[in-house]
Amino acid sequence: MINQLKAGASLSYFALFINIIISIIYTPVMLNLLGQSEYGLYSLASSAAGYVGILNFGLGNAVIRYTAKYKALNDEEGCFNLYGLFLKIYLTLGLIALILGILLILNTDLFFSSSLNIEEIHKLKLLMSIMVFNISTGIGLGVFSVIVLAHEKFIFQKLIVIVSSIISPLLILPLLLMGYGSIAMTIITTLLNLLFIALNMYYCFKTLKIKISFGKFDSKLFKEIIVFSSYIFLNLIISQLYTSTDQVILGIYSGTVAVSVYAIGASFTGYFSGFSSAISNVFLSRVSGMVIKGASNNELSNLFIRIGRVQYIIISFALSGFIVFGQEFINLWVGKEYQVSYIVALVILVPMIVSLIQGMGGVILQAKNMQGFKSIVNIFIAISNVIISIIFVQVWGVIGCAIATGISFTLGNIIIINYYYWKKIKLNIPKFWINILFMSFPLILSIIYGATINKVLLTNIWLVLFVKISGFSILYFLSMWFTAMNKYEKNLFIVPAKSIYQKFRLRLKNQVT
Repeated sequence: MINQLKAGASLSYFALFINIIISIIYTPVMLNLLGQSEYGLYSLASSAAGYVGILNFGLGNAVIRYTAKYKALNDEEGCFNLYGLFLKIYLTLGLIALILGILLILNTDLFFSSSLNIEEIHKLKLLMSIMVFNISTGIGLGVFSVIVLAHEKFIFQKLIVIVSSIISPLLILPLLLMGYGSIAMTIITTLLNLLFIALNMYYCFKTLKIKISFGKFDSKLFKEIIVFSSYIFLNLIISQLYTSTDQVILGIYSGTVAVSVYAIGASFTGYFSGFSSAISNVFLSRVSGMVIKGASNNELSNLFIRIGRVQYIIISFALSGFIVFGQEFINLWVGKEYQVSYIVALVILVPMIVSLIQGMGGVILQAKNMQGFKSIVNIFIAISNVIISIIFVQVWGVIGCAIATGISFTLGNIIIINYYYWKKIKLNIPKFWINILFMSFPLILSIIYGATINKVLLTNIWLVLFVKISGFSILYFLSMWFTAMNKYEKNLFIVPAKSIYQKFRLRLKNQVT
């Protein structure tokens, strides 16, 4: 179990690292082959079709929570009946997603006719059709991938993610070079999704030996699942409003080029979210077990702080690095025509960091089945974000949308939610922020150092930027190691390093003898 948790978190970061490396190499090539306008069209289609994706209703977390419950009770038959119930729910939601997706596609002209020409609207419909099929299929058969997570088989899941990240661009790039464009990208993504759904199903039945039982319908359990998932469903709506609505609004008011610029800036928020969720996601099952067994508020609070500190070490490094080198990186990466993307990313990222380092708070709420207040607050904040974005986009364009999102994050995910964690969930928020405050010296020092280096050494080639980032990274980790990290955090680095070193020595010794 411990090995799966550690390996899951490690592989999550490895997968994220692979994604970032591939993105650095793949994105500029893709942009060059597609062009700014078609990339914006592809991003717009992804954002619009993404609304269908929220119809998975947040059931994944429910599967994990109730699997943990039945496993704690050693009720295998109850587990199999649970999977049968979930499969029926998933299939129904997948069908609903397909129907609603078709209705959305049929009404595309109504939303985008003022900013897109006839050819762009036709391609947008085709892209959305493929994406809707992909999403609805993923929803309908999504229960199997979640069952793998519920059994805490993180290694298998993360290996699928890594393989997918590597294979996808290898298959897509030749087709782009042949001139097939965004349609080919979407088809390849869909085919890979179907393949990995099949792999998850095979793993569930052959390795985990699960069974799907369609026994007597348990109306009480069904209602409990719906109540639990409804709050997560609200969070999915909120997430979609935060992450995709700005691009849809830009598509309505400003066209595909503006969508393209915003999409590049917003892509960095996905990387940062990955840094956070890579750790917190693997703890949902464990926290659920702790809550079921009656863990105290103090125990949960200590876990919240401990994981938050680890997340902050990584995320503050990424944030400080992006603040210092982000503009130069974007200029070299995708070109100076995307300079505004740096401002977009920065305006969203700075307030977003708080919710990322408090990812365990959401996990604890889900485990306690107390996520209602957070969902309700966030839905109103997200709706406000849409309204403010519509106003701001007509004044400040792309940056206006980013400002609206930043304001919303600050109100909802910093001020109100921290107060709720403290007063209602009884997490020790003052202690958490004291910890974060004392850990912030390396971040401040690194930003000052990086800004000074930028004034002395201008970046116009990748090698210079790499040298600057290397020096910055060494300073950050040395200052973090000697001024901020505790024994537990240092051991997260020392223990794996010792293990690798010992294995290397043993292998070298065996080769010599």
